[in-house]
Amino acid sequence: MPRATLADVAAAAGVSVPTVSKVLSGKKHVSAATRDKVLEAVRTAGYEAPRPATAPRVGVVDLLIDGLGSPWAQVLISGAEKAAARWGFSLVVTSSARSDFDLRRWIGMVRKRNTDGIVLVLSRADQREIAAIEELLHVPLVLLDPVGQRDPRLSTVGATNWLGGVMATTHLLELGHTRIAFIGGPLDTQCTLDRYEGYLAAHRTFGIDSDPALTRYGDFLVGSGRAYGGEMLDRDDPPTAVFAGNDLQAAGVYQAATERGLRVPDDLSVVGFDDSLLCETLSPPLTTVRQPLDDMANEAVRLVYEELTHPKGASGTRIELATTLIVRRSTAPHVRR
Repeated sequence: MPRATLADVAAAAGVSVPTVSKVLSGKKHVSAATRDKVLEAVRTAGYEAPRPATAPRVGVVDLLIDGLGSPWAQVLISGAEKAAARWGFSLVVTSSARSDFDLRRWIGMVRKRNTDGIVLVLSRADQREIAAIEELLHVPLVLLDPVGQRDPRLSTVGATNWLGGVMATTHLLELGHTRIAFIGGPLDTQCTLDRYEGYLAAHRTFGIDSDPALTRYGDFLVGSGRAYGGEMLDRDDPPTAVFAGNDLQAAGVYQAATERGLRVPDDLSVVGFDDSLLCETLSPPLTTVRQPLDDMANEAVRLVYEELTHPKGASGTRIELATTLIVRRSTAPHVRR
């Protein structure tokens, strides 16, 4: 079967060849409807952008991440940088959280300078955006800490979020807490759903009903931990423990407790998730579920290397690394008052 050409894509989309070229190069001045038609035609026709016959490596891996400021992101970027050096690459980091970030322009820029592979860490990327990156750049693509429903065609590296939720909640239940709040990240992120399912599973194991009124979904930031933590601590029947979706939200719960004259862990036990650098700076140090972020970053870059060396088939590689409960001083046995 002959290889699809730009003319084939243009005919299928009902546009001109220059319009197709604009879409594929990430240029502006193309309507969203036209862009969608061209991308659909690219998929249908199986068009692949021409690359040099030997596809020489350029020694660069791109990391596109939706924020640089959180402790979680800092550890992840540091791990990715070390991993890139280990596997013979330089790392180019781009934040999609910038107010001037434009995915189409970024794709066009990467096409011009070339890259050996891309690691995506995006909490809000939809499948169309991911498909556009994969189809227009034609390099190994790995999702790190993937969100949303997993596409079996893509390679992913994550952590055992469900087991982490089980361990965090089991720890609190073993300390005698039965009113345990869950403050998660956005409801549409897979890691939040997995951690919440682990929270529910631990309750079932202990034969204790979880209270739906003690569940909230935030944005993985300090503010949501403080707001939702305060909201639940103000109830007539407040929780005696909180399992937070990440360490930043746990820090917000600390703030809410302090504002109400409550002490951690004497009056409220708190468990976070990630084991970021923040944990040791909180007072008391935070009990949390450790994600092996360094190892996750290394595996993501290694998968790029492996797919360059041995191109994957129709199915991507899925890797889940173990989470670990790190017990510090923010949890204590429940004392009935």
